[in-house]
This record gives sequence, structure tokens and C-alpha cells, in this order.
Amino acid sequence: MPAPANRIWLLVCAEIAGPLYILVGIAEMLFRPGFDIRRHALSLLANGEWGWIHSLMMLVTGLLSVAGALGIRRVLRGTRGSFWAPALISIYGLGLIGAGFFSADPALGFPPGTPLKGNPISSHGMMHFVCGGIGFLGLIAACLVFARRFARASERGWAAFSAVTGVTFLAAFYGIATLSQKGPAIRADVNIAFSFAVVLAWMWLSLLAHRLRDAAAMDRGE
Repeated sequence: MPAPANRIWLLVCAEIAGPLYILVGIAEMLFRPGFDIRRHALSLLANGEWGWIHSLMMLVTGLLSVAGALGIRRVLRGTRGSFWAPALISIYGLGLIGAGFFSADPALGFPPGTPLKGNPISSHGMMHFVCGGIGFLGLIAACLVFARRFARASERGWAAFSAVTGVTFLAAFYGIATLSQKGPAIRADVNIAFSFAVVLAWMWLSLLAHRLRDAAAMDRGE
């Protein structure tokens, strides 16, 4: 049955979410005074005069991810993994939306003027971590579900890409959650590793959506 055009546009949403997040994030890191990726988590960019840009970016990319998950659901309907794979990506998108709505607390000297030693975590700061953590776990699980799906279809390249992305993100998430307070050197390593994992995960989602969009377009005879 030919895939309706709206499936294609929903997948485009997932394709553009990653590049948007990465490009805006890079611009923020380069131009926000006082931000240092070796010391500061990306979520701290939601603070300060220009923090609304980061919050808005998270809200928009979260909405795009949820829309993309709906497109994935429609393309995969009736096949193995057609429920859990897009549902887990939706959880990731909803986690981004929640984390964008509840900003992280200022910390470690950012924005400029913030004490280097942090204050007790606020309620909105805790909600930021809860939403982000749930979203990240959803994304990790989605990678592993797709890895299994591709392995069953004997698509070894995509199976490996999905599995490596999921495992890398899990390791980086564990690292930043447990090791970021161990000292400046370790903090720098885990922050950089987590940033790499974020970029890898967005690349995976964008390329996955592109692959599924191409398959849907071929199904429509375009």
C-alpha cells in the first residue's frame, strides 16, 4: 500500500531535529561568554540572558522528534518493532520537551557570576534531570530495539550502528551521572564524551529517519 505523503513529512521532522540541535548547540558553545564544554554540561546553556535559545531549541527538537516517531510508527506499521521503536523515540522527544521546560540550575560559574560551588538542587532543576534521564533511557532502548530489528533483517551495518549508538550513549550517560563531580579532569572527560554521544545519537536518528523516508518514497513509486 503506498505510503501517504504525510508520513514522509513526519520523517523529515526527525531528520532535521538532529542538525538543528547540533548547530544551535555549537553556536551557543562558541558565543556564550563563560561557557566551557570541559567544565559545563550542555544543559547549563538554558541559564542566563540568552538561555531561552537553548530552552526553545530543546522544545522544538523534542516536538520534531515526537512527530518523527509518529512517522516511523506509520511506516513500520504491521512489522516487528512497529510499536516499541517509535514509542521509545517519542519518550525521548517528550523528555527533551520536559527538560526544556524545566531548566537546569546555574552551576560551576555559569552563567558568569554563578558561584563555583553549587547550591542545593531546586525543584525545577530536579525535574530537568528526571525528564532528561527518562528521555535518554528511551533513546538508548530505541537504539537497541532497532539493532535487534536490523539484525533479524540481516542488515548488519545498521544493526551495528544502532547497537554502538545505544551502548555509547548509555556509557556516556552513566559517566556524566556518576563521575562528573569527581574533579576537573574527570569532569572534562565525561562532558566531552557525553557531548560526542549526543552528536552520535542525533546522527543516528536523522540517518534512520532518512533511510525510512527513502523506503517510504520508493513504496509510493517516487
